[in-house]
Amino acid sequence: MDYSLLFNAYIGQHAQHGWSRQRLLHECLRSAIRQGTLTAGTLLAPSRALAEELQVARNTVLYAYEQLASEGYVHSDRRGTVVATVPLQAASAQVVPPAAQAGLAQRVRNLRTPPTAVHLAGAFVPGVPALDHFPLALWRRLLERAWRSLTPDQLNYGDAAGEWPLRVAVAEYLRAARGVVCDAAQVFITDGTQSSLDMCLRALADVGDTIWIEHPGYAGALAAARGASLNVSGIEVDEEGIAPQPDDWLLRPPRLIYTTPSHQYPLGSVLSLSRRIALIEAARRAGALIIEDDYDSEFRHDGAPLSAMQGLADDAPVVYLGTFSKTMFPALRIGFVVVPAALAPAFAQMRAQSSARGRVGEQLALAEFLQSGQFARHVRRMRRLYRQRRDALVAALERRLGQHVTLHGVSAGMHLVLCFRDQSWSDVAISQRLLEQGMVAEPLSAKATQGSLALQGLVLGYAQVPAEQMEALVKQLAAALPAVHVATATA
Repeated sequence: MDYSLLFNAYIGQHAQHGWSRQRLLHECLRSAIRQGTLTAGTLLAPSRALAEELQVARNTVLYAYEQLASEGYVHSDRRGTVVATVPLQAASAQVVPPAAQAGLAQRVRNLRTPPTAVHLAGAFVPGVPALDHFPLALWRRLLERAWRSLTPDQLNYGDAAGEWPLRVAVAEYLRAARGVVCDAAQVFITDGTQSSLDMCLRALADVGDTIWIEHPGYAGALAAARGASLNVSGIEVDEEGIAPQPDDWLLRPPRLIYTTPSHQYPLGSVLSLSRRIALIEAARRAGALIIEDDYDSEFRHDGAPLSAMQGLADDAPVVYLGTFSKTMFPALRIGFVVVPAALAPAFAQMRAQSSARGRVGEQLALAEFLQSGQFARHVRRMRRLYRQRRDALVAALERRLGQHVTLHGVSAGMHLVLCFRDQSWSDVAISQRLLEQGMVAEPLSAKATQGSLALQGLVLGYAQVPAEQMEALVKQLAAALPAVHVATATA
């Protein structure tokens, strides 16, 4: 780390404040820690060495280090002064000047800034599993075994559709666990749901075709649709899931219909069996394809799970998406697409010409993880853990906020939604206030896929949060609501 460059740059940006060099150094180091320039575990320079490098008195450095320690940003050990683990400051959205956008396609200019930095973890980040409960030692052994078994020929470019043993294992699992009707030739391995969406939308629709996306819905699907230059129509969601009206079929007939029937994202409703069958039949009549995103269906907490839409009718016009990011860990970057049998040859040809290949070791290890039964055992353990954490969160929310909020989507998945009874509260303002305190609670209104969303609320992921911490965290969340409401009302 070039501390001199860091310090001089900070002085140049804040010289107008007239601060002493002690305060400038303290503020400079604190800012670098909060922004991630100085990461957790970084060993800071010894005070004497830093003083010489910056040409300041040693007492100036000692003052800065003592202030940082009192604030919890650093701690001392036998090595010296070490940066502590602290919540990072959310980067403010940068406005790209018009000149910088001149070379960008319109579909790129229309992309939204993600509401939450992808590296954040903890309370209440949605979509991230309990990583500390993953059987990492077992996974290492599987990887080692997979790599030991490889032949030199397997180090070449692999099958663009994915390693055959993994495709077989995924097909077997889906037939048994989700009622999906498929064979291995219909399964295509991808880098995750976003990769699956990009591939499907470009393969199954032409520029200007209409795609229906749930409103509110998954921002990744919206980004993929815009990236493919499709015409997006947001379809309202009710307590039974996506609810297209007769006028929707008449006035904006879709080529593609994107839905999350097992646990609608973000509201959490489960698409009823009758509506699933009706949607399949209506799509068939319209010549449309349904993209069924089954992103966290393994975690059904209350009642029996419904089978995947893909297996409910013979030759259903359904493309089925799944991912191991929620059941295992996001860094694995492995998902899959199950296409109708009639489309499999075309998909195989397309993948052979355009997709990345590789990671044979990870794919073979995952195949063994599935076929050995270890994956199913892991899912059962996680289902019990998430149910306990869900119960603790719901109990704390009802106890502290029952008269102010309604809860949605509690029967399945890894997140729930709380909607404010007082819709004058700004979920964006509350979310920002909580983020400044180190808590992630994404605003529900940011999930709109068509125009704006009238609902105001928060999306709370609970998979990473121990049950015993829920009460204190909900207390912190509750304290933010009236303060933000009063501040907004009096602004």
